[in-house]
Amino acid sequence: MSAMTPEGKVKAKVVRLLKAMKVWYFFPANNGFGKSGIPDIIAIVRGEFIGIEVKSATGKPTELQKICGAEIERAGGTWVVVRDDITMMMLEAIIVNRR
Repeated sequence: MSAMTPEGKVKAKVVRLLKAMKVWYFFPANNGFGKSGIPDIIAIVRGEFIGIEVKSATGKPTELQKICGAEIERAGGTWVVVRDDITMMMLEAIIVNRR
């Protein structure tokens, strides 16, 4: 069994949180036919779109990811980058505030 990457560990924590809070979510397929910069996880809480970009503790979103995040926010959705315990708490607060 291979070791999980630092980003993979954060992604697993996000999934545990979403499952525990009974949030609907999915991982968009990245097969070259979609739009570049799409968040790693798409979630919906009470009808609100939440794009979740997952990074390692030192990771930063790419320019395309930032552009996509801004487009999501302009469209009325929420875009969040989760990379550590603090940003995980931010995601949890976003979910709680929409319930």
